[in-house]
Amino acid sequence: MSRTQSNAYVIEIHDRAAGIVTRDTRGFRFFSSERLFDSLEGRQFRSAREAERAARAVFSERGRRAN
Repeated sequence: MSRTQSNAYVIEIHDRAAGIVTRDTRGFRFFSSERLFDSLEGRQFRSAREAERAARAVFSERGRRAN
């Protein structure tokens, strides 16, 4: 049985599509789908999970600034 891994993942934070990450030779590159996450645009991550953690941090920081 062969296992295949996806080459792209949607990153969602609290039901919001933060962006997608696509696999390349160095890891995963982030593409923002919402202005809030534009600071991550084009950043390289070792894993899709690492990109998700970064998007969660951006979302959390926004909440702290709003208070």
